[in-house]
Amino acid sequence: MLRGEKNITIVVPQKGINDEGKGKKHALYRLISEAKTEYVWMQDDDVILHSLEDALSGYSLEVKGMDLLILTLRMESEREKPSLLERLQIAEYAAIQQLTIETAKRGHAVMCSGANLIAKRDRWLESYPDLHPEIPSGDDMFLLESFKRRGLKIAVSESEELTAIVRPHTSWSAFFRQRMRWAGKAPKYTDKDILCCGAIVLIANVIQVLFPVALIVKFPIEYHLIKKRDKSVGFGTALLLEVVYPFYILICLIGGLFRRRW
Repeated sequence: MLRGEKNITIVVPQKGINDEGKGKKHALYRLISEAKTEYVWMQDDDVILHSLEDALSGYSLEVKGMDLLILTLRMESEREKPSLLERLQIAEYAAIQQLTIETAKRGHAVMCSGANLIAKRDRWLESYPDLHPEIPSGDDMFLLESFKRRGLKIAVSESEELTAIVRPHTSWSAFFRQRMRWAGKAPKYTDKDILCCGAIVLIANVIQVLFPVALIVKFPIEYHLIKKRDKSVGFGTALLLEVVYPFYILICLIGGLFRRRW
């Protein structure tokens, strides 16, 4: 779906789209090729913006001179009392988002999400061969790698008007399928910042498994990231996430690497 506004086109590929058997990336390519504006704003069809009108009126200053603008996401449950699974996802997502912001600000971006992302249309089209069309997902991270490799201008926005809301998974099976799909793309990454960040996270969590006392050092760092992004996350939820995270990340990594399909 395309929606043109001012100098930007909102591109929303429908969930589960197969685009004549060629997958989501081909659908994105087709939609972005059809756009007539300088910029395209990629969104998933299930994200929520508090006010699209405010977002459109405020994006121009944020994107000025940029080739890629990384936008933030906030995970919120639809329930008044989120389940344990939802609370753990919200805490994890807050840490991921804050890491996204901090690394991008320092010129070493390691993450972005195609659920909420603005790019120059022509630059995106030039990067399409780098998106690994043979892999069903990962258009966002491979795009980030391509832009960094080509020395293009990348920035991040913390604007609330441009922040989108995403919902947590409500079932453990859906949660693990998504995380394993993410982990399955790891062997294709080539960017040194992404690889270095991934190695640090993996090593830190392996050390915690072998020496649980490492939690004393690790938890304050990650709790700071979580609370900086989402003050609603409770201490107990953050601590529980920290305790189980090493086992969860290893399960997802091993499962993702051995899945036949991502």
